[in-house]
Amino acid sequence: MANNEKCKNNAMDNIKQNTFELHLKDALIGMAEMADKSFDLAICDPPYGAATKANWNYEKSKKVSGFGGDWNLNSEEWDLLTGNDNFKQSYLWLKELKRLVKPTGSIWIHATYHNSGFVNVACQLLGLEIINEVAWYKRNAFPNLSARRLTASHETILWVHTGGDKRQYNFNYDDVKKASFAGDNMKEPDKQLRTVWDIPNNKGKEELIFGNHPTQKPLRVAERLMMISGIKGGKLIVPFAGSGTEIIAGIKYGMHSVGFETNQEYLDLAERRIQFEIEKIKGQLQL
Repeated sequence: MANNEKCKNNAMDNIKQNTFELHLKDALIGMAEMADKSFDLAICDPPYGAATKANWNYEKSKKVSGFGGDWNLNSEEWDLLTGNDNFKQSYLWLKELKRLVKPTGSIWIHATYHNSGFVNVACQLLGLEIINEVAWYKRNAFPNLSARRLTASHETILWVHTGGDKRQYNFNYDDVKKASFAGDNMKEPDKQLRTVWDIPNNKGKEELIFGNHPTQKPLRVAERLMMISGIKGGKLIVPFAGSGTEIIAGIKYGMHSVGFETNQEYLDLAERRIQFEIEKIKGQLQL
């Protein structure tokens, strides 16, 4: 059998074996039902607590030219958290992930200044070591329409592990060092990846054809996380599945992906996106 044909067959088998599970369930309830050390990787995009009840006079469909699409003020009910609730929830889901993720695994956590402090303190209380704090620089960030603050142009991504002093976490160092990323002017091939990532916030057309989630991240962000600490044939958990971006990245990398979502609309969106991606990969392998 030719090498390329063998690779195609292996990839097809991988898709059949390493697919996904999506559960309409609160992540804390779902994770409590799972066995210790059953996952190799977690990617978490929790509510930031950034929304307010203020009556902002922004039109949801207002076009902002050159800034990645329509302006959409995020005031969803699930993102309206008090500081106390934000810390408590962060602590509880991180506590579950410490139990679920293997010492050889990693936890990636998206954050902004609204919740990054809570997450940092919760990690310290739980004995979760922060490997790196990444600044995701968004050069096409939305402007500050109130003209009362600096334009928020970055988010934080924390890379955390559960392995204690032994630091057994997986790091695909060679793959990451060799890589270059389209549009990232800070990463050169054969140079170490820095903790500042230049990734535009735009989503591709295929990422939006079935709809979108108000805090949806570009697929290229999740794919980079997979390149750094993904384990082919391993298991990925996504406690806040949203529109399914991280699960798609996991499937493409070859990981069995498990996600939780409490909103039926977003769960349906995620399922449509994931099935579309699986069919597309199958079609490419059959060429």
